[in-house]
Amino acid sequence: MKVIHLDTNHPLLINQLNKLGFTNDEDYSSSKEDIEAKIHNYDGFIIRSRFKIDKAFIDKATNLKFIGRVGAGLENIDCEYAISKNIALIAAPEGNRNAVGEHTLGMLLSLFNKLNKADKEIRAGKWLREENRGLELDGKTIGLIGYGNMGKSFAKKLRGFDVDVLCYDIKSNVGDENCKQVSLEELQQRSDVLSLHTPQTTLTRNMINKAFINRFKKSFWLLNTARGTSVVTKDLVAALKSGKILGAGLDVLEYEKSSFENLFSDKNLPEAFQYLIASENVILSPHVAGWTIESNEKLAQTIVDKIKAKFC
Repeated sequence: MKVIHLDTNHPLLINQLNKLGFTNDEDYSSSKEDIEAKIHNYDGFIIRSRFKIDKAFIDKATNLKFIGRVGAGLENIDCEYAISKNIALIAAPEGNRNAVGEHTLGMLLSLFNKLNKADKEIRAGKWLREENRGLELDGKTIGLIGYGNMGKSFAKKLRGFDVDVLCYDIKSNVGDENCKQVSLEELQQRSDVLSLHTPQTTLTRNMINKAFINRFKKSFWLLNTARGTSVVTKDLVAALKSGKILGAGLDVLEYEKSSFENLFSDKNLPEAFQYLIASENVILSPHVAGWTIESNEKLAQTIVDKIKAKFC
């Protein structure tokens, strides 16, 4: 079988596929049109997020048997159309779930203890103790929306704390020893912290908006290591200003795209984003929750293992 790799990944992916007898080609720079012109020569391709795999692309891939996506989600692929063409879809949410769980916990503890704020002040010669008095996680209720690989990983990380962990998921009976599944209404009534662990779908796009936020009984903290499109940034900012949201840890952003840096170079920063980057109760990271040294290897290994199980 011939495979083309369209994004760089851990070298074990190609090395192990070679050992399994696959022929591996690499093309990390050609345009989508150029890839379309030769994709019919391949039985499979492996991608991260270089470009969208739409119907037109799939129609050109006349010999395609599988698409491997080195990551958790498949939203950049027309999954329904690919499945209709008997193309296997292979993703690797198991590969970076531990990394996401640890990153989410790190963001929460940093917010509660004002670590980013205190660090900046110390470096500026300010020794402000009372102003940096923190909160303890014990006794809090943590609400998770989405209880798949990532949500389960975060819940497992919380086992060492005296907290109640609740989850809401569109699937039934997903709760376990680490988390109690409840209705969305109960989650909104009880949560002190809300953490998102959902894929990008029509249901989750713009899910965290003004109406959703206002249905929470208490002021709460928001964590998003899922997808930036799930949160309406201007509504988040309004809630931060009013105190309805006490602080936010955001690994993903509504503005996230390949030209993110242009927001700064073009001096075209959205007003809501200007507020976020100036806020002391907001922590931002560049979509790296699942991006560790270890997960880089685990993601690649997961893809290899799934290809081997299906085709060897």
